[in-house]
Amino acid sequence: MKRGILVAAVLMILSLTSTAQVEPHAIGLRFGGGNFGGGAELNYLHGFGDANRLELGFGINSLNGGSYMNVVGVYQWVFDLSEGFSWYAGPGAQLLLVSNASAILVGGEVGVEYNFNTNLDVPLQLGLDTRPMFNLGDGDGFGWGVALSARYTF
Repeated sequence: MKRGILVAAVLMILSLTSTAQVEPHAIGLRFGGGNFGGGAELNYLHGFGDANRLELGFGINSLNGGSYMNVVGVYQWVFDLSEGFSWYAGPGAQLLLVSNASAILVGGEVGVEYNFNTNLDVPLQLGLDTRPMFNLGDGDGFGWGVALSARYTF
């Protein structure tokens, strides 16, 4: 019993520490996102080496009858789950500009993705993530939601 638990723990630690092959660049759309970034977002990923990248996003949408714009940046560490399938996490910040106000938010992002370029040579990456953020100003203090992204890798 103890040996089985030890083997499971070692395998879990190895899967968390193995890094994924990060694409140098990817651009696409991220849909959803919750309180502080719902709707569609133009999304760009810039890879740094084999396991790190920067995600930049720009979104425009309407929220409770008003329009808003958001700009977000998240630094991510990417970890391999299996060939082409990985998970990522990292800290980030967001600037939210609503019709008559603005907010600065801090938080992070965690998600999973599949890169079709790894096995099929198709330059497509699909991801599912959440981006919990804390509002540093007045208004709602915490927001999050689930988002689906589709990106062209190059």
